[in-house]
Amino acid sequence: MKQMIVHCDPETIQMALVEDGRLVEYATERGREKSVVGSFYKGRVVNVLPGMQAAFVDIGLKKNAFLYVDDVLHPHLEKQPKIKPSITDLLKVGQELVVQVMKEPRGGKGARVTTHFSLPGRCMVFMPKSDYVAVSKKIQREAERMRLKMIGERIRNGEEGIIMRTVSEDESVEFVAGDLELLRLEWEGIIERAKVSESPAILHRDLGILQRFIRDAFDPMNDELIIDREQDAREAERYLTNMMPGIKPKVQLYEGNYHVFQAYGIEEQLRVSFSRQISLPGGGTIVIDQTEALTVIDVNTAKYTGGDNFEDTVTQTNLHAAREIARILRLRDIGGMIIIDFIDMEEDEHRQEVIAVMEAGIRKDRTKSFVVGWTKLGLLEMTRKKARESSAAPYPKTCTVCGGTGIV
Repeated sequence: MKQMIVHCDPETIQMALVEDGRLVEYATERGREKSVVGSFYKGRVVNVLPGMQAAFVDIGLKKNAFLYVDDVLHPHLEKQPKIKPSITDLLKVGQELVVQVMKEPRGGKGARVTTHFSLPGRCMVFMPKSDYVAVSKKIQREAERMRLKMIGERIRNGEEGIIMRTVSEDESVEFVAGDLELLRLEWEGIIERAKVSESPAILHRDLGILQRFIRDAFDPMNDELIIDREQDAREAERYLTNMMPGIKPKVQLYEGNYHVFQAYGIEEQLRVSFSRQISLPGGGTIVIDQTEALTVIDVNTAKYTGGDNFEDTVTQTNLHAAREIARILRLRDIGGMIIIDFIDMEEDEHRQEVIAVMEAGIRKDRTKSFVVGWTKLGLLEMTRKKARESSAAPYPKTCTVCGGTGIV
């Protein structure tokens, strides 16, 4: 069973997702720092750079957004020209166009935007111009994949594209089609606002963190939603009722004397999980260091002595570490390149076992991750997609003395 535990105050919403008592996801949204990923804007091209095959678009944010040529071409690869045209043939300075933010503004860089539009719903991701149907790879039964693909082909119109999400598994045609109708209405609203708005203008903002978590990670039939502010609890109930009419949502208003995170053991799990060094079952440890370019994770046996066989001791430590690292990547929302220095193993089958455990762990992650494999130096290389600035840091302020290096 999953529990979604929410703390609300006037400035901040904190979300914690707990599976069988263990914290697996955490995010914070502050009133002044709402994400723009997924939002639609009407923008104006201010600069076209043929050398970079890109353009800068004014969408009304502090920094102009970056639009790459591949994000202007048709979203279906089979419908793109065989020879990629110059960006100057596609866009002109002063041209107005609708774009969607796919990556948050970061540091000195503006947001990355696209014309490959997508609107996520409960059962599907709706892509108004993509002209194909796909099914989540997490749905593994071939018969169910074929059924969902056939449903998608039947209910879509013209150039519409659909990706069936994991939640659509075993759902009825009527339920899936109802989700599509709501997304079509959203898209029609965006187009109508674009016709009457002067650029730059925001046309549609993605859901706030609470509704987004409910849409993407909450099962109204089985999971519990615990919120410590009545207004937000009622809003969550309304959102769930609109999303799944006829279902009585399990929304509980927390009215205890302690902070809700303290009452449910979240506070201590956050403190431990966001430490630089994390202990593993049996005595091993992992040490996590993050830079702008990549994240490096070191695995140590520490106090773990295992049995008489050294290879077995090392393998067991690495397997414990692989399970914990998969959880921590999801919990901390770590993205980009990730290098893991597992303890050296002699047997190739043990290395494959570690990869299998890592891959099983990241399958539970809603963010796309990929295990590349072992490097020549015996390091495990992987990537995890990053679209939003991390909202998963419970202690976000950088030390003014050491700048976050931990050295004075």
